[in-house]
Parts: sequence; C-alpha cells; structure tokens
Amino acid sequence: MLEQYLPVIFQTLIAIGFAATALGLSVLLGKKGRTGGAKDTVYECGMLPVGDGSPRFSVKFYLVAMLFVLFDIEVVFMYPWAVQFKELIAINANALWSMFGFVGILTVAYVYALRKGALSWNN
Repeated sequence: MLEQYLPVIFQTLIAIGFAATALGLSVLLGKKGRTGGAKDTVYECGMLPVGDGSPRFSVKFYLVAMLFVLFDIEVVFMYPWAVQFKELIAINANALWSMFGFVGILTVAYVYALRKGALSWNN
C-alpha cells in the first residue's frame, strides 16, 4: 500500500525542497531593499497623493447593496420556476400559489424597506 504513495511523497518532498532552496537563495544572494521618504509614498499616476487612502462610505450605501443582493438572489430563485412553469402547472396547480406567496413576501419586504427609508438618499 505504501508503494502506491511513494511517487506522491517524493513529489511533495521535491516541491518543498525546491521552494525552501529558492527562498533561501533569494535571502542570501538578493539585495536588501532601500527605504526612504520618496520610495515609501504611494504612486498615483504621477499625481501627488492627497487625502485619506480609503474614503468613508455611508451606511446607506451598504444597506442598498445588501438589499440589491437580497432581491437579486430572489430573482435567481424565480428563474428556474418560470422556465418549468408549464410542467409545474400540469402536475399541480399549487405551484402558482406558492410563487404568489413567495412574491408576496418579497413585496412586503420591499414595502417595509421603502417605509423605513432604506432607499432614500436625501436623509
């Protein structure tokens, strides 16, 4: 049984040895990087970097993004149902009512988000 794993073990040892040798040689033979004021600044296409690197976003942005993803995923769940609609109705008419319930829940969630002001940017 061990004979079957010998090629895998040898390949793993050779890969680890090569990686260790390459890293060791780069540390021994490579140049040390110079640091300085000009070298450590951010390069922005020739423009001087002004301001903070990561601007602050409003919580509304993340809320709208999460609502978009939520409703987008719900549409992905509706697509296979729409493709198989004729076959589903032929088997059982409850498929239409279950989708009406699903869309109803989505509508209630959308109205709730609208009333809470989740989609208004003026506030």
